[in-house]
Amino acid sequence: MTEHPNIFTVYYDGSCPLCIKEISFYRRLKDADKIHWEDVSTGSLSLEDLSCDKAMARFHVRDKDGTLIDGGRAFIALWKELPAFRLLGTVCSIPIIRWSVDKAYNIFLPIRPHLQRFAQKR
Repeated sequence: MTEHPNIFTVYYDGSCPLCIKEISFYRRLKDADKIHWEDVSTGSLSLEDLSCDKAMARFHVRDKDGTLIDGGRAFIALWKELPAFRLLGTVCSIPIIRWSVDKAYNIFLPIRPHLQRFAQKR
C-alpha cells in the first residue's frame, strides 16, 4: 500500500462483517468515489505511522493534508467528506460534541467483537 497524497483515505477492517456493511453503505454515497478505501485486513498495510495491528484495532482515516486521525474523530472527518453527512460532521466538530463522539467510540470498541459475531450470523 502506498500513500495517496491529497486524497482522503479510509482504513477499514475488511474481515469484519459489521465494518463491511458500514463501509459498503458509505461507498454508495455521492462523492465516495473521491475517497480511497483501504482494506487493512489483507496485512499489506505498510505505513510509517500506521501498522496493520493498529489499523485493525481502531478506525483510522488520513485527511487530504496527510494527517492521520483515529476513533470518533475519524468518523467526523469522514462525514465531512460526504455531502449526505457533511452537516452531521460539521455539528460533531463542535468541541464538546467532538469529545462526546470520541468517548462514545471508545465505549463502543469493547462491544464491537460481540456485534461482529451478531452481524456474522445475519
